[in-house]
Amino acid sequence: MTTITRQPMDACPCGKAVEKFTLKNAQGAYVEISSLGGTIMSIHVPDKDGKLGDVTLGYDTTDTIIHGTGYMGKLIGRFGNRIGGAAFELNGKTYTLAKNDGENSLHGGNKGFDAKVWDAKIDGEKLVLSIVSPDGEEGYPGTMHVTVTYTFSDDNALGIHYEAESDQDTIINLTNHVYFNLEGPAAETVCNHRIQILADRFPEVSSAACIPTGNLPLVEGTPFDLRQPRLIAEGLSHTDECEQLQFGHGYDHNFVVAGWDGSFRHIATIFDDKTGRRMETWTDQPGVQFYGGNAISGNTPGKLGKPYVARQGLCLETQHYPDAIHNPDFPTCVLKAGEKYDTRTEYRFFAE
Repeated sequence: MTTITRQPMDACPCGKAVEKFTLKNAQGAYVEISSLGGTIMSIHVPDKDGKLGDVTLGYDTTDTIIHGTGYMGKLIGRFGNRIGGAAFELNGKTYTLAKNDGENSLHGGNKGFDAKVWDAKIDGEKLVLSIVSPDGEEGYPGTMHVTVTYTFSDDNALGIHYEAESDQDTIINLTNHVYFNLEGPAAETVCNHRIQILADRFPEVSSAACIPTGNLPLVEGTPFDLRQPRLIAEGLSHTDECEQLQFGHGYDHNFVVAGWDGSFRHIATIFDDKTGRRMETWTDQPGVQFYGGNAISGNTPGKLGKPYVARQGLCLETQHYPDAIHNPDFPTCVLKAGEKYDTRTEYRFFAE
């Protein structure tokens, strides 16, 4: 049985109270989540010797959550990933978004869901976070009611349940930007992790802006063939001959879930042989963004008191494909007025 406790954190500069919630299961493993950004602050799970350890990068104070780079552990919306040209057309009307990633819009704009203090309540073994995003916020149409529910089971599965409704047709792509390192946040690389992604195609990107071309090439014969576990460093060793890796400065690409039909399924696994930890990613989403932490940098101290470095953590962000609104052959990211957006993701942890 999971118990949930709450404690205050420093208030946000906006004056809103911020809280930290600890979800602890019957085995003693636990997850810490802040109401600021819905941020996953830590995930403490056992290694092969039964020793608990944190397996995430991130920040542990209100100030560092606000000023820390990389969206670490935060809920992302209204639209995770990139929208080309920072604009889109829907129902014959053009909507203009913030250009916060060159000429494109990234992760919901200048002040996305990651910057909000979410309303929080404990519902038995569930932590339920909610916000209302008003019509026109960051350029998006419709007043949107959003609920994200976190759970942490006795078998060390962190569940994230995203729900949303809008009073106007709009677009949506919710995800969480948690950075994993199964060896722990003191380890300086994830390149020694092995990764498996059950995808046979990926959205090709056109440049370092990482906007999809619309083409979905096969992974076979490329560094993107991760259908069998592959050392991340080995894949990166092909950068000189792989233009796609050059564009992303490493892995920063979406992967097309093989045989996607909307069912909840296992789509990816990462392995750390040193600790014996393994993490499976499960979702009903059509894609997963594998980001290898290529651009991690900055002067904001992490939870261990020093800045993180490039490729110290990786993300597996379950989501729709980037720029889906401009690619009619991609699964739709449009949420019709009155319909419900309802999607789940789980990160399941094992040690062996």
